[in-house]
Amino acid sequence: MTNEKTITPINGYLMLFICLLFFFGGIAALVNEQSLWFLLAVFLGLFLFFGIVLVNPNSSRVLLLFGKYVGTIKKNGLYWVNPLYTKKKISLRASNFDSERLKVNDKLGNPVMISTILVWRVTDTYKAAFDVDDYKNFVRVQTDAAVRKLASMYPYDNFADEGIEEDITLRSSVNEVSEALEKEIQDRLEMAGIEVLEARIGYLAYAQEIANAMLKRQQATAIVAARHKIVEGAVSMVEMALEELNKKEVVELDEERKSAMVSNLMVVLCSDKDAAPIVNTGTLNH
Repeated sequence: MTNEKTITPINGYLMLFICLLFFFGGIAALVNEQSLWFLLAVFLGLFLFFGIVLVNPNSSRVLLLFGKYVGTIKKNGLYWVNPLYTKKKISLRASNFDSERLKVNDKLGNPVMISTILVWRVTDTYKAAFDVDDYKNFVRVQTDAAVRKLASMYPYDNFADEGIEEDITLRSSVNEVSEALEKEIQDRLEMAGIEVLEARIGYLAYAQEIANAMLKRQQATAIVAARHKIVEGAVSMVEMALEELNKKEVVELDEERKSAMVSNLMVVLCSDKDAAPIVNTGTLNH
């Protein structure tokens, strides 16, 4: 048998009553009748008591008889089974797993630190109990392997200065990366009868040896982008100022003075510090 088989055993309350009846009734009869035959009733009560099984909500018991799979009890309650059965408890509750921070290389070869948060539960008790050696350890190992594979498929971030433009990156494409990670882990845990409820990146950063360099690179990229916007806006403002002056005929400027005005305006608009104006109290030429 290679599939899970759900069974519902005998009512445990009735068998518990019978066990107590045999045990205490045998003791009472042994005391009153003084016959060793009533010891059989006492031992029978004890033997039957070992067949009592308590199944809590969202738990299960896998039953084996001398190495042969009998079935799985999933419905919570008090039951009685063959006392010779071996009973293995497997939880059906959702479990959290926060992996260790792994040092892996992204698609570009940059070392990054990454970890994942996984929410999973057992759906097939037969596979979890018999198709893998230890299903909890199987979850940990396969999750680490899936995270390593995922990190090598995508770059940490885009770098426009190198002409590298990826649609999906580890840092910015959270939803896409989480979906890919969930699918990869689910494919690996399918053979253990485990369902992945959620998988997402819990921690992501550059490795310590390149973290400072990458931080400076990101800052430089941001500064260059900001300067580009500032210059673009300053050119538009200077162009608009010259057009308005010419349109309203406020002052007539030759090419030399236009160049000086453009130069001064660009310095004022593009400078990262406040400009200190100089008031000319003479003529334009002095």
